Order: sequence, then structure tokens, then C-alpha cells
Amino acid sequence: MQSVIGVGPRRRSWRQGILASSLLAAAAMISVPAMADDGPTVNTIEGKVRGYTKDGVNIFLGIPYAAPPVGKLRWQPPQPVKKWKGVLDATHYKSSCPQVTELGAFAGPSSINEDCLYLSVFTTSNKGHKKPVLVWIHGGGNVDGESNDYDASKLATGGPNGKDTVVVVLNYRLGLFGYLSQTALNNEGHLWGNYGILDIQAVLRWVQRNAAKFGGDPTKVALGGQSAGAQDTGANMLSPLAAGLFNRAIYESSPLSSLSTAATALQKGNDFATAAGCTGGNVAKCLRNLSAARILQLQGTPNANGPYINGPFVDGTIIPIQPEAAWTTGRFNKMPTMGGATKDEGNFGISITEYFSGPPQVPMTVDQYNAKVTGDLATQYPLSNYGGNTQLAYDRVTTDRGKCAGLHVLKLWGPQMKTYAYDFTYQNAPYYFPKMPGFQPLAYHTSDIQFLFQNWHGGNLGVNLDQTTGLPRDLQGAEVTLSDQLVAAWTNFAATGNPNGSGNSPWPKVAGSSVTFLNQNTPLATESEADYRAAYKCDFWDTQITYPTM
Repeated sequence: MQSVIGVGPRRRSWRQGILASSLLAAAAMISVPAMADDGPTVNTIEGKVRGYTKDGVNIFLGIPYAAPPVGKLRWQPPQPVKKWKGVLDATHYKSSCPQVTELGAFAGPSSINEDCLYLSVFTTSNKGHKKPVLVWIHGGGNVDGESNDYDASKLATGGPNGKDTVVVVLNYRLGLFGYLSQTALNNEGHLWGNYGILDIQAVLRWVQRNAAKFGGDPTKVALGGQSAGAQDTGANMLSPLAAGLFNRAIYESSPLSSLSTAATALQKGNDFATAAGCTGGNVAKCLRNLSAARILQLQGTPNANGPYINGPFVDGTIIPIQPEAAWTTGRFNKMPTMGGATKDEGNFGISITEYFSGPPQVPMTVDQYNAKVTGDLATQYPLSNYGGNTQLAYDRVTTDRGKCAGLHVLKLWGPQMKTYAYDFTYQNAPYYFPKMPGFQPLAYHTSDIQFLFQNWHGGNLGVNLDQTTGLPRDLQGAEVTLSDQLVAAWTNFAATGNPNGSGNSPWPKVAGSSVTFLNQNTPLATESEADYRAAYKCDFWDTQITYPTM
């Protein structure tokens, strides 16, 4: 629900009024800035918004970019938001999108509120020049997460060495609400299936309309994200519908190498409708009459997805072809691109499994490892090579494949466009899961987010803990320097398409299909393709991975 000063509220029931009053009372109890008449005000195309200023950054939270996708608008492309009169209160985040699976401490709390298509803007008051724009997509497997966890203040300033940047973070439809192919819905005559991707494109169009109002340059728009956000960035590079809406791409996770097929998505969607009891007559109406809670009940549980979850898929129109087909034929939106992943990606998934194993939590047993790792994998990753430590061995099994698939894509991109590759190898960043017996987070998946979005700590139950002591702490010492360097690289890239700003150091461009990585550690270094291949066993994985083209 939008809060607009100087405008009569929408007609609502007394119960809604009481709920709204309760929410406002709860907000007043936490440290959220009250709306002040002297807060920064911007006149967007849709109406005026008033935010607040903190540490030199103007912050505007919870701006609607599309109509609430509720009722008949559920499983429809995002529709234009109605213009408002008066001034919209943009000092509070709005609801996250419906979700149930929390990936341990990564996300949460759960939500059943479908009125969730909001974005937030972080920008400095510097009016001396038009600033580049960075649109950031949160991760969470396309089933959970929220932009409310991402404080982009440091990115907005560029840190001590980067560029002032207008940063936009967004919520988008997730899970069955965001990615559903179902026969009755698909036959309604509208764009269908990849609704979450369409939401992101609606944000990109909002940026084209409104970036200049916040001091941004709509001709310099970087789209990026971490994990699922990187996947969705790739989906938009594949989408003809996103052509011209952005011109730099950031993959803070391995570049996209494959997607689900249309046939798989349709089977899952029709199975979901059957499980929901929507068969026979007006299936679409039946599906839209389901409560959000019922949909989430079928979607999964706090620790697992159900059988109907799909994520982005090749639908033929929004996403016309598989990534491998696009990267090899050149049928995609070409632009300067940078991407990489952490050294110990797999530890994130391992920690989720251990988190839900208790309390008390217990690590993977030898028998469990041997059941999962068989054949050629067991030959490549014998426990004896890791001192019998199942976690360290399984980290490599579950990390190396993605690292080598990412290299495959980077080598395809290099000859076609400016490409920059990185390997995040710093292994001591705080982790927001509770300390668990014997578990070593190392350079876990998501560990790099806190270096860009200050104090990022996962969901509402996440607390960043020192990996050794298990006590809460922020980034410190050389970690702050690394944060400064990464913020400079991300904002330089948004401004120029080059993470160095200019030149080829410290981050070398991919030369044709020869890849040199920026090794993101303390201090920064470069890493040869040969060293990378050896570290992640790419000679082996090249014989194991197939890349679908259909």
C-alpha cells in the first residue's frame, strides 16, 4: 500500500485501516527515519517522492514501479502503476514478494503479500554531472530474498576511489508467482511464464523514464546481480525485449550457461495446477482465486523447494533461446560484461544442509559423502586428498563444476565484446549463519556481497560472525580496502564499461578467448587461465559438462 501525503487514501475496510495503523505503529518503534517536510523530493514521471538523507546519500525507499500484481493481474505482465498526486512517503521499505524457502539464514521472514513490486534508489546530491546507473537484482534462487537487505549507500558514493552512482535495488516476483508456465494462463494472449524477468524489464523502463530525475544518465545503465540476480541478468542479455534498456552487465556469480526448457516448465506448471485442484473448467480463474498461502504451501517449505519450482526458462519470446546457442551464434544483447564467482561457492549449500540438520547441527558423514560422490567424481575427489574432511571435499565437488562452466562462457564472450573475469578467493569474511560444528565457510557463495553492500548479513536472522571466534564483527582492516577496491570497480564499470575506469590494470580485459582473472583477495592479484583451470580441475569438468542448445 502506498502512503501519499496530501491525498485521500484508497477506500478500504475498517480492518485494513486497523492493520495499516498497526504497521505504522510498529515502524515507529524501530529506527526508521520519519518523513520530514525537508527531506529530498524528486518529481518522477509517476508522481513526487520524498526520501531522507543519511551520510550524504539521498535514499528513496519503496517506490512503486508497477501496479500490484494481485487478483486478475496475478500471472500477468507487470502493468503501469497509477500516477499519484501529493508526495509519496519514500522513507520505508515495502513488502518483500511472497516466499517460503529461506535458504537457512540467507532470507526471511516469509511473506504472503503480493503487493511487492517496489524499488529503492540511493544517490548522492552531487549535481555537477550525470551519474551512471546500477540496477541490482537480489539473489535467492528466484524463490526468496528481498531488496530490503541491500544498503547501497557506499556504492552510491563510489567509495574513496570510485564514481558517484545512482543505485536502484528492486523486488520482483519469485517462485510460482514469478515463473509459471501453465496451459490455460499461456493461452490468454499475453506474454507469459517469465513474469519475474518482465518485472526486471519494467524496472529498466522505469529507469529510462526517471533516472535523470535522480541525477542519473539513462544512457549509462548497468544491470547486475548476485546468484539468481546474475542468472536474471543473463536472461535479460538474451531477451530481445530488453534491448536498449541497459548497456553493461555484471555477473556476481558464474555467467549463465543453461536454462530450463519450455517443455519442462510447462510440465511443472500443469502439475502444479493439478495439485492445486484447478482442473476442468476455468483453470486460470481457479488459479487466481488461490490464496498466496496455498500457493506457497505447494511451492515448498522453509528448507526445501517443492517439485513445481522452475525459475527462468526458454519460452521462445521473452527468452528465445538457450544461453549456449546465444553465446555461440551472437544472438544476444552485446555489451561490456564482467563476471566471476567465489572460490568456495559450494560451502553455502553445505551450510544450509548442516543448518537444518539440528539442533544440534551435524556435518556430512563419510557414508553420506560416499553415497553422493561416486564413479569418476570419487576418483577426482577422494576424501584422502582433503584429510578426510567431508565438507572440504564436497565444497570442491559442488564448486568446481560451476567455476569451469563460467570459464567456458567467458571464453565465448571474449572475442565478441569487452569482458572482464574475476575469481573471489578471500576466505576470511564474516559469515551470517550461526557457527556450526567443524564448518569452515571460507570464500562461501554470497561472501562477496558485504564488500559492496555495507553490513549485508542475509535475512532478518543473519548476524555476521567472525569465522574463527564466532563473534559478531564487521569488515575490518584489509577487508575494508578490498571493499573500497570492489566498489570502485563496480562503479567505474557502470560509468565506463571498464572496471579500471581506464586502461587495463589492475583488472585485465579478456584477450580474445584467453582469460586472465582478477584475483579478488588481500591484496589484489591476477590469476592466469592455466592456474585457474588447475585449481578447479577444468580439464576433468570439460569432459563432464554438456551445454544444451535447445
